Amino acid sequence: MPDSDVTALTSELIQIDTTNRGGGDGRERPAAEYAARRLSEAGIESTLLESAPGRTNLVARIAGSEPERPALLVHGHLDVVPANAADWQVHPFSGEINDGMVWGRGAIDMKSMVAMVLAVARAWAREGRGPRRDVVVALTADEEDTGSFGAGWLADQRPDLFEGCTEGVSESGGYTLHANGRRLYPIGAAERGTAWLKLTARGSAGHGSRAHRDNAVAALAAAVNRIAEHRWPVRLTPTVRAAVVRVCEALDVPIDPDAADFDPDAMLAQLGPARRLLENTLRNSTNPTMLEAGYKVNVIPSAATAHVDGRVLPGAEEEFEKTVEELTGPNVDWEYYHREVSLSAPVDSPTFAAMADAVLAEDPGGHVVPYCVGGGTDAKQFSRLGILGYGFAPLTMPEDLDLQPLVHGVDERVPVEALEGGARILDRFLSSA
Repeated sequence: MPDSDVTALTSELIQIDTTNRGGGDGRERPAAEYAARRLSEAGIESTLLESAPGRTNLVARIAGSEPERPALLVHGHLDVVPANAADWQVHPFSGEINDGMVWGRGAIDMKSMVAMVLAVARAWAREGRGPRRDVVVALTADEEDTGSFGAGWLADQRPDLFEGCTEGVSESGGYTLHANGRRLYPIGAAERGTAWLKLTARGSAGHGSRAHRDNAVAALAAAVNRIAEHRWPVRLTPTVRAAVVRVCEALDVPIDPDAADFDPDAMLAQLGPARRLLENTLRNSTNPTMLEAGYKVNVIPSAATAHVDGRVLPGAEEEFEKTVEELTGPNVDWEYYHREVSLSAPVDSPTFAAMADAVLAEDPGGHVVPYCVGGGTDAKQFSRLGILGYGFAPLTMPEDLDLQPLVHGVDERVPVEALEGGARILDRFLSSA
C-alpha cells in the first residue's frame, strides 16, 4: 500500500523551499527534480520542462492496462505561498514530524497530494500493480500566482503531453469535513471563474488646499465603496444546486432550493462548518484588495487605481460585467488584470462515482457531496485542452483539526493518519477509475 512512505515524502517535499512570491519570483526546480528521482526509483521516467529559469514542471505518463480508455490527468502544484518563520511554532520549511503531524508550508496546500501521488506510483511499482487508464502525472509551477509559468504554459506549449486525457483530478476536495456530527467528503465539480479587476480613475492634478471637483481619488473611493457594498443576487448553478441538496440531505436539514420562499441565509445558519461549502458559491463576488494613489498629502493626483478580486459563477459572466460597469460608473474605467474561465464537470459521471466509492471504502459512514470551488486551481488552465476537472486530494482529517484554516495559514500541518488514509483512497480511485 502507498501509505508506507507517504509521510517521509511529504516531509522531504516541505523541506524544499518553493515559495512563490508572485510576479515571476519563484523556484520549483529542486522539488521537480526530487519528484523525478522518486519516480525514477520506481522505474517511471518523467520529463522536466522549464518555462523560465527555475520555473520547472514535471510530466510523466503511467501506462494503464486498458490503453483504449481515455487517459486521466492527476496534477498538483509544487509551489507554496510565503511563510514568516517568526509566526510559526516550528520553521515552516522544516518538514518536522511530531505529535503525529507533519508540519510546514505546503503540508495541506499541496505537497501532501504530490507526496500521495508519488507514493501511489511507487507502491504500484513495488507490488506489480497499475491503473486501468493511462495516468498522466503533472507537477506544476506557479499555481499560487497566475499559472503562467506552470499549467498555463504546459497547456499552451506542450499539449501533446496530455493526449487522450479527458478528465483530471487535483486539489480542493476529497478531505473530511466534520459538521453536525457527520463526516462529509466534498468533491469539487465546478469552479468560479477568476475575474481580477484593475480600476482607474483620472482627474486633474492640483494643490490639496484648493477647491477641486475633478478628484481622481474621490471618484475611485466612491466606486470601490459601491463595489464593496454590492450584494450580488443568489444564482444556483447546477453544481451548486446539487451541493445544496446533498449537503442538506447529509445533515438532515429540510430544504427546497426551488421553493419561492427559499432563504439561503437561513439554510446556511443550520449547516455548521458545512456552510463554507456553499456560502462562497451562491453568488458572484467582488472584494476590493488594493489601492494606490498620490505621492504627497498636499498634492491632488491625476490618477488613482484599485484592484478587486472578482469571482464569477459558471454562466454568470455577462451579468458580472454589466454589474461592474454600473458600479464603477462613468468616471472610473475598469479592465481585467487577470481572467480565467469558470468550470463545471458532471456529478453523475463514472469518474465522480469512482471517487465516491474510494472514499466510502475507507470510511463507510461518510457522506460524499459535490461542491463548487470558490476560488480557482490549475484545472482552469488544463480546461483549455478539453479536460474536465475535479477537486480530489483526499485526506481523512480528524474531528479536532479543521483543514480550511490551515490552507495558507500559520502552523500549517497534516496528520500522519490523514496522509495514510488519503493515500489509500487515492490508490483505490486511480487503480479503478
